[in-house]
Amino acid sequence: MFKRIMAPVDLAHLDKLERALQVTAEEAKLHNAAVTYVSVSAAAPSALAHTPDEFKARLKDFASQQALAHGINATSHAIISHDPTTDVDNALLKCVSDTGADLVVMASHRPGLADYFWPSNGGKIAAHTNASVFIVRDA
Repeated sequence: MFKRIMAPVDLAHLDKLERALQVTAEEAKLHNAAVTYVSVSAAAPSALAHTPDEFKARLKDFASQQALAHGINATSHAIISHDPTTDVDNALLKCVSDTGADLVVMASHRPGLADYFWPSNGGKIAAHTNASVFIVRDA
């Protein structure tokens, strides 16, 4: 049913992505689909990486670890942005088409009052792409 899964990840908050990562792996196995782990970062040095190349390498290592741990075909796609906080939705939307994803599996928090004023990343992706979007709530 699905051929290519895009899974946005925030390498700084992997502990909050456990359920979404598990769902991603299960869907990949079920459909024999390839997974592309996507992450957006600034070019400026951060706690995760000092350079864009270092960030790309960390994401590639993460994708390799997921592939090995779950027995799936996984690659990575790093997006370098001047302002990841404001660019993340548009960058992810572009990436859906760049990767050819027909399923996006995303982690999300439980909705709250702020969500009435600022839409969630997953909501924007679901509203503006033809790919199916699977939102995985944290426990």
